[in-house]
Amino acid sequence: MSREPSAPPVQGNTLQILSIVCFTFLGFMSIGIPMAVLPGLIHHDLGFSTLVAGLVIGLQYLVTLLVRPFSCRVIDSAGPKPALVYGLIGCALGGLLMLLATLWPALPLLSLLALVLSRLVLGAAHSVLGASAIAWGIGQVGSAGTARVISWNGIASYGAIGLGAPLGVWLVERYGLPWMGASVLLIALCGLALAWRKVGVPVVVGERLGFMSVLGRVSPYGLTMALGTLGYGTIAAFITLYYDSRGWSWAAYAMTAFGLSFIAARLLFAQAIDRLGGYRVGIACLLVEGGGLLLLWAAPGPLSAMLGAGLSGFGFSLVFPALGVEAVKSTPASNRGAAIGAYSLFLDLALGVAGPLIGLLIGSHGFRSIFLVCALASFLGLGLTLALQYRSTRQPSEAETELATVEVD
Repeated sequence: MSREPSAPPVQGNTLQILSIVCFTFLGFMSIGIPMAVLPGLIHHDLGFSTLVAGLVIGLQYLVTLLVRPFSCRVIDSAGPKPALVYGLIGCALGGLLMLLATLWPALPLLSLLALVLSRLVLGAAHSVLGASAIAWGIGQVGSAGTARVISWNGIASYGAIGLGAPLGVWLVERYGLPWMGASVLLIALCGLALAWRKVGVPVVVGERLGFMSVLGRVSPYGLTMALGTLGYGTIAAFITLYYDSRGWSWAAYAMTAFGLSFIAARLLFAQAIDRLGGYRVGIACLLVEGGGLLLLWAAPGPLSAMLGAGLSGFGFSLVFPALGVEAVKSTPASNRGAAIGAYSLFLDLALGVAGPLIGLLIGSHGFRSIFLVCALASFLGLGLTLALQYRSTRQPSEAETELATVEVD
């Protein structure tokens, strides 16, 4: 099996990482900008139920999940840069469809159809966007920088979501609904202009495992991460309607609290994964996230709910990279794109299920109950992480097995 070239020193490579994950930031603005506007647009302006709103929002993540196997092959075979360019093109098209949807307010079914098409296109775009940026970043700084690349990529993605939510509200209130889609279109076009001129990295040569084989290796880590992601998906899809149901203001700033706390935890504690290991960091993060979701469930007012959202973001921040580092170790370097994509598939699954599932739960038990369910899911993920940590002490990782084979040879 072909070995990956020696990695350059991690120290001093932050600017290299940032030069790649900035494209993730630009692409994920297509999630953040409509996030606080879309639920109200579908439910209040177009007159559809919360279940329909949840289905439309969750549709994007379901499509991302279904397209993952194909996008993984594109990343590993064509290279991360072409795959990322395809993703940005999809974000631009999704923004254009959102723009068209807001031009037909008197035709709710036609507007809803345009929004559905937009979510489909954006789902396909995001199936390749984040994973290709991670693969590109690791290709630049070497496998020793995996945790840093994943962490900075997460800062870019959730930072875009956290900043995009109030930006979308401000644009709509100041200039009107069409600016929700127009801003997404313009930002994606800027990303394309920057990415087009940037030099890519070589494709890693080596054994190509089948996608189902890679999926089987990373699924324990992905399932655990998905349980922690359910809380994020619920906050993202329903925090604005939850605030409305309680008669509170500042819903968009709850998402900002989530995003800023997420970024702060990544900046302060990303190196903890290298020092303490993915399992220990994952255990601590799931515990904090579960506590934040419990606070959201019991919150007596908007400020305490905002604090709960912030704690949830702080806890969730390192769940993905902590378990992702362990997942990437389970496969050869030549399957890095497939490993990242297969692992991210569980993120898509959690976000895709969150919309319709939580929408049904709201109809039967009200808005408050959804955060209690998500807190229990986080604690279940905590238990599974403990089980994975115990299993890791009894069997070697792919990287350890590969190193042992080289030493024997």
